[in-house]
Amino acid sequence: RGGKKLKKALHLFNTSDTIRWFENRGVPLVTQSDNCVFPASQDSQSIINCFLKECKRLKININLDAGVKAILKINEQFKLNFTNEAIKPQSFDKVIVTTGGSPKRSGLEWLEKLGHKIEQPVPSLFTFKTPNNPLTKLMGIVVENVQTTIQGTKFKADGPLLITHWGMSGPAILKLSSFGARYVNEQDYHFKIQVNWINENNAEHILETLINIAKEHPHKILANYRPYAITERMWLFLLEKCGIVPTKNWNEIGKKGFNKLVNILANDEYTVNGKTTFRDEFVTCGGVSLDSIHMSTMESKIHKRLYFAGEVLDIDAITGGYNLQAAWTTGYIAGKLEHKD
Repeated sequence: RGGKKLKKALHLFNTSDTIRWFENRGVPLVTQSDNCVFPASQDSQSIINCFLKECKRLKININLDAGVKAILKINEQFKLNFTNEAIKPQSFDKVIVTTGGSPKRSGLEWLEKLGHKIEQPVPSLFTFKTPNNPLTKLMGIVVENVQTTIQGTKFKADGPLLITHWGMSGPAILKLSSFGARYVNEQDYHFKIQVNWINENNAEHILETLINIAKEHPHKILANYRPYAITERMWLFLLEKCGIVPTKNWNEIGKKGFNKLVNILANDEYTVNGKTTFRDEFVTCGGVSLDSIHMSTMESKIHKRLYFAGEVLDIDAITGGYNLQAAWTTGYIAGKLEHKD
């Protein structure tokens, strides 16, 4: 969300600029096999330390326990009122709001009162709860390449799926939650998903593969000969779910049994009943509308010298890295000294 308008901003500060920025400040980075970029230390504290060191170098004061509850425009100044009543209101000539996403619209009312359009905030990038489902007994298993779909919609995602003690997680679920963030919120997080455990959409090909196994290994026991490199625990679970005795030989499955296997492999169904709590979510969908922002400067269209950056804006994407880059790009642009009033 917000990608088309963000493209212009990425011409001003992109991923290569981010890498140079950190490495020029003593934080070497590595690009992993999946193209994700991390500190060479593999410790996020390296990034935090870099920011704190830069603040110290630039003599930037950080005031803690000073949440802002209101911004008032008085003449050419912005007066900030704080949630901590012990801190007196302060006035500034320029303000950049980088307060992150809010789980509720009420958390953005102080910006709405200034005249900015607010897109309804809803959670994004969260895991799915499938309470009391036998699948949770397989917690810890990762299936490397699955396809997930929210039933009755066009929302699909693929990638690794992690089975947890509460339900499902991993990239295939997190991406799906991002694509369908508004829809599943409207459903109050009660919906059905379909899981294609082998990421193969051609049912005829799957059936052909299974029949060939039965022809080539007729006397192999089902439990001992698993198709598509499925793990033993997962395979036994799927066999039990479709009512096939695992001690049978492959040549004993029969036409009905093959059809059940095809369906369970490519079109397994689960009822989702809830999500992770807000503290466990990575991102919020919604926020200050990009219609209220000049994307070339991140300045408010309503008030000059008031800027926005990061997740407080209505920008979000399918993984943490994209969201971090969006925050750093908008933050860099908002903070540029070249802005003229």
